[in-house]
Amino acid sequence: MTSLTVTPCTDRAEWDATVERLGGHPLQLWGWGDVKSAHRWSAERVLVRSGAGADAPVVGACQLLTRTLPGPIGDFVYAPRGPVLARDAEAPERPAAAPAPSAVADAVADYVHGSRRAVALSVEPDEDAGAFALTPRWRRAETPVLPARTLILDLRRSEEELLADMSKKHRQYIRKSGREDALQIRPVETLEQLDACLEVYRETSERADFGLHEDSYYQDVFTMLGDDAPVWAAYAEGRPVAFLFMAKSRRTAFELYGGMDETGQRLRANYALKWHVIRLMKSIGIERYDFGGLINDGVTTFKTGFASHENLLAGSWDRPGPGYALWSKGLPLAKRAVRALRRR
Repeated sequence: MTSLTVTPCTDRAEWDATVERLGGHPLQLWGWGDVKSAHRWSAERVLVRSGAGADAPVVGACQLLTRTLPGPIGDFVYAPRGPVLARDAEAPERPAAAPAPSAVADAVADYVHGSRRAVALSVEPDEDAGAFALTPRWRRAETPVLPARTLILDLRRSEEELLADMSKKHRQYIRKSGREDALQIRPVETLEQLDACLEVYRETSERADFGLHEDSYYQDVFTMLGDDAPVWAAYAEGRPVAFLFMAKSRRTAFELYGGMDETGQRLRANYALKWHVIRLMKSIGIERYDFGGLINDGVTTFKTGFASHENLLAGSWDRPGPGYALWSKGLPLAKRAVRALRRR
């Protein structure tokens, strides 16, 4: 069996081309690592090759985000929707028998634990549950970052098929809100326009009781991911009443953020807006539209009306290092206590 080698990649063009060729998730693109690096993380990108040498075929890739933990604990290393795995015929240079997903994940984990003091490497592959079987050295993560339960539309289906799979209420609201003369849907193209959407987001967070990053974080996503982080807004009387902030790669569109104010609620702007974006993503050849997770709230009820199915991804898995027990058991309790104090 050919051994796998892991080497850093420091060339943005090479990295993004590899992620796109392998059908990777937008959170594995270089720009997402730049965003996180501007906000208390550091990013490293590694290529997994089948064999040694620069000419060996690439069979996987993984963007690693590292956060230094307090005291002597070490680093926490996280791969959002990674590692990226070669699939189907999208990587022509891939060997006929690609390595098992677990072998790619283990190779990345061996690299991480061999190159730094890491309390854990946490991976959240963009793969279906059951299709990503890991070796016994891995543990189910106590505190996942992205939910495994989500809804992913197959955009290779026709618009008629996508509409037929929605709830009757959703089809009605899409048609009604799409006919609203008061609504205009258009792309958000400047930071000033984005800031107006963030005002809507603040109102949404207060109504739904969830926390937000500082404005500079969303501005960095918008600028550092560039064309890979498109935003659309529904406008009424010249101001945004709903918005949808996406991240996209060649294969996958992923919902990052979205919100709606009272006027948007009254006009049911989120129905027309989401369907508009779904159709646009389909029109440029994207195959999958990921709603960004289902977490049993009111937003989840809205999302699940867009299809008659749900998806369950592989979930969050940790390869433990020294101090893992403290990280997985003690620190989550501390985080919950801090959040409780902030709410008071």
